[in-house]
Amino acid sequence: MTMPNLKEQIIEVLEQGYVLSLGTLDTQGVWVADVIYTHDEELNIYWMSYESARHSKAIATNNKVAGTITVREKEDDLGLQIEGNAQLIKGNQELAKRFQEKRNRPLTQNEEILNGRKWYCLKPTLIQLLDKKKYGHEKKTVHP
Repeated sequence: MTMPNLKEQIIEVLEQGYVLSLGTLDTQGVWVADVIYTHDEELNIYWMSYESARHSKAIATNNKVAGTITVREKEDDLGLQIEGNAQLIKGNQELAKRFQEKRNRPLTQNEEILNGRKWYCLKPTLIQLLDKKKYGHEKKTVHP
């Protein structure tokens, strides 16, 4: 299977999904937080969080993260396992628009959606595609 074909399949999963279960590591140990996300065509994943949240604090000191996105469960498993680096970023109106569209809430003119939160970006270094219908238990791996 070619990389462009796998990338298209990964983007389909990103589009179908809604929640990223984000794993971080801090001095207290491992932590998982569910965040609503959007993405871009380069497979980067974006979400908003408060800087005071445990996962945000963990990213500030250790930017290596992992996550999962599950679209279908049980016998039709479809999802992604992701590892990469996360960082605080400066968002923009286009990112906010994509985020609201993902949530089926079109962005109104000059709408403020951050409410004290900041934008974060996960740049994947490895993505494993799980698609039981197409590949059985074999995972397809991409290094973006």
